Amino acid sequence: MSKLDHWDPEDQGFWERAGKKIATRNLWISIPNLLLGFSVWIYWGMIAKYIQKIHFGSNGDLFNFTFMNDGQFYDSNGYRALLFILPAVAGLAGATLRIPNSFMISICGGRNVKFMTTILLILPALGAGIALQDHTTPFYIFIILAALSGVGGGAFSSSMSNISFFYPKKDQGLALGLNAGIGNLGVSAMQFLIPFVITFPLFGSLSGDGYTFGPESSQTTLWISNAGLVWVPILVVIALLAFTLMHNMPFHKTGATPIAVAKYLWLTILGFIGTAVGIYLYIIPWGGFPELIKTFLVAVVAVIVTLLAMRLLTPKETKENLKGQFGIFKEKHNWVMTYLYVMTFGSFIGYANAFPKLIDDVFGVIAVGENAGQSTGLSSAGFIWIGAGVGALLRPVGGLISDKIGGARVTHWDTIIMIGATIGAGYFVSLAMQSENPKQYFIPFLLLFILLFATTGIGNGSTFRMIGVIFDRDQRGPVLGWTAAAAAYGAFLIPMIFATQIKAGTPQYALYGFAGYYLTCLVVNWWFYARKNAEIKC
Repeated sequence: MSKLDHWDPEDQGFWERAGKKIATRNLWISIPNLLLGFSVWIYWGMIAKYIQKIHFGSNGDLFNFTFMNDGQFYDSNGYRALLFILPAVAGLAGATLRIPNSFMISICGGRNVKFMTTILLILPALGAGIALQDHTTPFYIFIILAALSGVGGGAFSSSMSNISFFYPKKDQGLALGLNAGIGNLGVSAMQFLIPFVITFPLFGSLSGDGYTFGPESSQTTLWISNAGLVWVPILVVIALLAFTLMHNMPFHKTGATPIAVAKYLWLTILGFIGTAVGIYLYIIPWGGFPELIKTFLVAVVAVIVTLLAMRLLTPKETKENLKGQFGIFKEKHNWVMTYLYVMTFGSFIGYANAFPKLIDDVFGVIAVGENAGQSTGLSSAGFIWIGAGVGALLRPVGGLISDKIGGARVTHWDTIIMIGATIGAGYFVSLAMQSENPKQYFIPFLLLFILLFATTGIGNGSTFRMIGVIFDRDQRGPVLGWTAAAAAYGAFLIPMIFATQIKAGTPQYALYGFAGYYLTCLVVNWWFYARKNAEIKC
């Protein structure tokens, strides 16, 4: 890797002579780095799904938990709700860690951050592989590992911020769309890969003995430890590529590599402080306090604690750098774009996190009638990856179209379709919850949800293109990082909202509520950016 002494992508001569080649190399290493981050971050929804499958398939003999339940085993509904904690904790951690990641690139350097992120992800991947081999592993161990997986979610903010420095404004939409879109594909890749690798001892004796369950006539054996172990060798390779082939920007004063790495680790620790406070507040009982309000408050507290820790517990030099970057919080359009990006990416990552279990809980179990509680025989393994895959692949399309006709216009029409798809999906969920044969409504639900995923992907690309136009170079990176951080709380909030409504027997209300929020986003985008006399046309 050669050191960069100069970087100005807006200089066409420099761009064609050397800049484009360097930017492309950094982009194509950044993409698999981010893909792996998403895979390890969001795989807790899949792990929870298979823990639940093994538990009920063994008549409660495997993976019994008594966490926060006075030492008692959970009943069926309580167990299903408990397992939502794992993807929710991972979501909370990933979102909270995006806050320090929003500002890391100028402090630590892009190469250094990408290398360290990938190295740290080995811990939860290997840890999950080990913990899943023992069905008596305490639930709090899984919570800790889920929190550590948040490093992969946090990496999105630093990754997008980093790539924004490499490309000229005219190419921002496509570059950021490719990085985020193919990176987001990690969710789909994980959902496709895990059901396959857990069917055999991929690593021989290192995969453990596997779990055999089900009726004697049709028993199944799963090596769910592979859900974590499969990522370890790939992470090692990508970490080495990041360290040897990526670059730090010359105008970022990061210091020597050991110093930059120390800064990264310290900022990450500060993010985990906010995460730990949030997790603690979430898992402790709040008496009769409304669950939905509690969930939102936990997210707010995690954000505040993390920001305070960054302001108060960083060295002087870093604090001065952060002070300058924190100027984005005084910008009105930073908050407007945050609101809009929560709609697109928050929905994408939240739905991806909740989708596997949502299908099983709504369409996999008969809810009413004489056979209530029995399995419908629906297997979601073959198609749960489709929605996230469509959303991820369409993200660069949203960016490319926005480069041509404007991000605000694309966001406007995309939001209208989102509203319709969400209401339609909620309608079929409602029918399924009232039916003795919920499977009959699954196909129209699935098609509408795939459409919903598609709109989140296109909207991800269009909103990031809007940010690239609205803000200058110095503000663009922090704003991209911050909006991504705020939106990532969708990975925490959406599973918890679904869990609350599933316990109440009305999961369709969650979808109707999301549609109402999308309607407000439609109005906000039109007022600030899409109408004829808008403040900023983008």
